[in-house]
Amino acid sequence: MHIRRNPRRTGRKLPVRQARTARTSQASEAGTRQAHPRQARTALVGGALLAVAALLVSACSVGASTSSATSAADVAPAALPRATPAALASYYGQKARWHSCGVSGFECATLKAPLDYDKPAGGDVRLAVARKKATGPGKRLGSLFVNPGGPGGSAIGYLQAYAGIGYPAAVRARYDMVAVDPRGVARSEPVECLDGRDMDTYTQTDSTPDDSRENGELVDAYKKFAESCGARSPKLLRHVSTVETAQDMDIVRAALGDAKLNYVGASYGTFLGATYAGLFPGRSGRLVLDGAMDPSLSARRTNLDQTAGFETAFQSFAKDCVQQPDCPLGTKGTTAAEVGRHLKAFFGRLDAHPIPTGDADGRSLGEALATTGVIAAMYDESSWAQLREALASAMKEKDGAGLLVLADSYYERDADGRYSNLMSANAAVNCLDLPPAYDSPEEVEKALPSFEKASPVFGEGLAWASLSCAYWPVRATGEPHRIEARGAAPIVVVGTTRDPATPYRWARALAAQLSSAHLLTYEGDGHTAYGRGSTCIDSAIDTYLLRGTPPTDGKRCS
Repeated sequence: MHIRRNPRRTGRKLPVRQARTARTSQASEAGTRQAHPRQARTALVGGALLAVAALLVSACSVGASTSSATSAADVAPAALPRATPAALASYYGQKARWHSCGVSGFECATLKAPLDYDKPAGGDVRLAVARKKATGPGKRLGSLFVNPGGPGGSAIGYLQAYAGIGYPAAVRARYDMVAVDPRGVARSEPVECLDGRDMDTYTQTDSTPDDSRENGELVDAYKKFAESCGARSPKLLRHVSTVETAQDMDIVRAALGDAKLNYVGASYGTFLGATYAGLFPGRSGRLVLDGAMDPSLSARRTNLDQTAGFETAFQSFAKDCVQQPDCPLGTKGTTAAEVGRHLKAFFGRLDAHPIPTGDADGRSLGEALATTGVIAAMYDESSWAQLREALASAMKEKDGAGLLVLADSYYERDADGRYSNLMSANAAVNCLDLPPAYDSPEEVEKALPSFEKASPVFGEGLAWASLSCAYWPVRATGEPHRIEARGAAPIVVVGTTRDPATPYRWARALAAQLSSAHLLTYEGDGHTAYGRGSTCIDSAIDTYLLRGTPPTDGKRCS
């Protein structure tokens, strides 16, 4: 499954009439587009829809894993020793050497971490770090690490495009804003898989096979993607787990001179932050986990829950759409179920007869890209108007340009046909963190009814996307597990009631696991809550970050 990134988009929302000539990727969801705009979708749903299955969370998880019946509580990683192991002393003794990033106000550095923490003498991974120093006034509170999710989103891109300039001025005044691209992501030795042309083919693969031939084509696409990752990143692919990334963050914390880690993580970033708290409870400072994931879930349960989450979001979109004069899926009086059937029928027509997009590389709009475009708009209700326009153009004028723009933003494809490594890193982390949801097409076929019940619109495609990790060249090293982080300072867990990518129940589950959690609820639409316009949410989080006072457990905002 995939999780999405922080709520604010950096890309322009293009009217359909402009989409043919300006296919600028809307990849970063916050701030203004910079040279390196990748920001994770805190909860990516699928590689093409393809990638959707890995697990979002896999990061970007309830239930037993398909390959393990071990209880979640039994496999939780133990907290690491307070003392630095001698074998890691050289890493913890590093000091960041800052230099200009080429982006005004920000500076960058490179630090090292062991490729394999079990064999620290076996080579290094280079970690890219960026910061924007506290602006004052007021006493400096240390560093505030940020991560937008994914997995696979560039934290540095997010910092430079949004967090470092868009977080509340009072927060930026007191904290050095810091980002580390996780190992395998963006500037930190990125995992590489398919090139741009092959990614175009991959993202257009039919993700709702109708017969054995199409079934085979989908399996072949998953295999080719996995094999390319294994061939191009053979060593790193075994060492991009969330546990290893959390250990990397502790090395960076030490290099910056902070006694404790202060952190805001969105979507998959909540899993990373919770993992850090579980490993280093005594070093956990003020942690905000927004759009929370449940680490106790298997990939199978995670994917099914996320499918239901997207259906919940679509129901909200459908009810709003029919109230608007430009809704192409119905009018006042049309039920949400009817809207869903109209959209599903449209997808079916595209499956048989793709429509033109005006794309310079010759791509047409078929079912796979159209579905991804619709899913991309479910992350943020401010995208609903753009989605209505794109659907109207596609359904009434047979112009698929608008939906293609949305799909390209989801995959972080730019106008020159280049993809960020978001989808490659997303699969690499997800497939390492949890065993695959399903091991064969036959298992998916048996599961189809449950997915279609969870979402009549998206269920079939997301069920097949859940097969993607079955062909991964590296065996999973993680298992579902509970995280309690006993001894950690108060942690704020944030959930949105109609979040499509990280269902609200996950926030409740994580808050119940963490021994010091305070659950903060946003009653609304969209993925994640901080910085999305709720004064109640923002004030509660800002107060916690600035004063250390968490909101009352169970506080609700709208």
